[in-house]
Amino acid sequence: MKRINESKKIFGLTQEADLAQLKTLYRGLIKEWHPDKIQDDEEKKAQAELKSKEIISAYHFLVSISPETHKANEEEYNRITSTLIIDDFEYKGTTLKIVFQDKTTYEYFGVPKNIYTKFLNSDIRSRFARRHIFNAFRYRNSGKMVEA
Repeated sequence: MKRINESKKIFGLTQEADLAQLKTLYRGLIKEWHPDKIQDDEEKKAQAELKSKEIISAYHFLVSISPETHKANEEEYNRITSTLIIDDFEYKGTTLKIVFQDKTTYEYFGVPKNIYTKFLNSDIRSRFARRHIFNAFRYRNSGKMVEA
């Protein structure tokens, strides 16, 4: 939840914005903070580089948790969460990262410790997650895990 709030703060959002609004805000901020606009001051240029990276990261994150993105990928998400077994997971703060058999990874935000404990102690974690996690918390596809 902290990352969601920090990302919204970068764009000055107090509530949800659709993807079109978010894109407009993103373009405006990138124009304002683009490092190529600064030619003579290296310190300001370095600051602009950091700020633009922060803006880009926040934009991609907010797009990934957007209801519009979820709707567009709903069929694939339902296939993964209903048919694949959980291969691995990690809980940090209130974020639960779940890796499925095909190495697709989803992050679930705002998962309380008591739900995670029940998930951890569940005999069949995939079934528990389908009932209590997958459609109950904000999530995003964080890609595929690469094996080292």
